[in-house]
Amino acid sequence: MDQSLINKEVLLLECCLCGHRVCNRGMRAILLADSKVHLFSADRLPINAVQLVGDDYSTGKCYCRIRDIACSICGNIVGYHVTMPCKSCLESCNNGHFWIYLAQAVRSFARLNDEGYDMTWEELANPDKISPVNESPHSFVMCGR
Repeated sequence: MDQSLINKEVLLLECCLCGHRVCNRGMRAILLADSKVHLFSADRLPINAVQLVGDDYSTGKCYCRIRDIACSICGNIVGYHVTMPCKSCLESCNNGHFWIYLAQAVRSFARLNDEGYDMTWEELANPDKISPVNESPHSFVMCGR
């Protein structure tokens, strides 16, 4: 895991409309194509948290292919999934997360470890130290850059 990420706080994300938990492994992030845009990102999803909706599209800021994700309870668009990252974004310094949440569509809360303190990404890298959560087996490895 990238050393700059190990002490970052792990966040829980909830849909701002219905309160459904849409992420157990969130991280504060910025958009690579526009550093003024603040987002949240995740490397994997909780089971039944969100649904992919619509077709893939590009934003015009890069050549990534993305698809919107919606809360599985109320249908609110909470972000997007990078279905095919472009070469430029893959070569940029990134955290390896391809599930992106819009700051205005979710509420964030600190995820607590078993001792009741804010959990860090270093703790997530060592699964023996944390209690299991209901997460999808579809995950992505963190970028080692």
